[in-house]
Amino acid sequence: MFPKARITAAALCLLTGLCVALLVSTHAPATLADKISSPTYNDKGDMLPLKDYREWIYLTSGIDMSYSPKAMDMQGQSVFDNVFVNPAAYRSFVATGTWPDKTVMVLEVRRAKSKGSINQQGHFQDTAIMGLEVHVKDEARFPNKWAFFDFDAPDKNGTLIPEKAPCYTCHAAHAAVDTTFVQFYPTLLPIAKAKGTLAAEFIKEESSTGSK
Repeated sequence: MFPKARITAAALCLLTGLCVALLVSTHAPATLADKISSPTYNDKGDMLPLKDYREWIYLTSGIDMSYSPKAMDMQGQSVFDNVFVNPAAYRSFVATGTWPDKTVMVLEVRRAKSKGSINQQGHFQDTAIMGLEVHVKDEARFPNKWAFFDFDAPDKNGTLIPEKAPCYTCHAAHAAVDTTFVQFYPTLLPIAKAKGTLAAEFIKEESSTGSK
């Protein structure tokens, strides 16, 4: 509440200006960063490099994760995987609990190192990128809305992973939200629970395994 003292013309002008500014910002178009992070493709259907993905929203890191009982042979090497998502998609998820069209999620794999500088215990990430994969939601382009792309390097084009690949069925069967593994994203899982957007199959799976 404002005090009972008279609001001057200058103050009224300031308040009005702030209101106008808020209205304009509410209806402002997507930022340049959001436009840049939208997926783009070449004539062959390859995804073009996402050079700015490290400026996106960081979701989580895992180490030596495997979705099968028999872990993939990494020749004795531990690896980190880092997940990033484009800012516009993140903001939409926070508001709705699910992913909008043009969501782009990047999985970046780096080798875990233990010897270096003053480190005496545990692991840190190597500078070299061992692998890069993108999970993209592009409803007009892909029959199942989502697709996976594999990148040999961040500055190379990404190749579409065929729909018969196991990653598609695995995500469809076990993902917490909209075929994405939100169950491994600690800041987003509570949002999905609060918004009631968890997949029915995931809830059933969690109930049967006694997970919380």
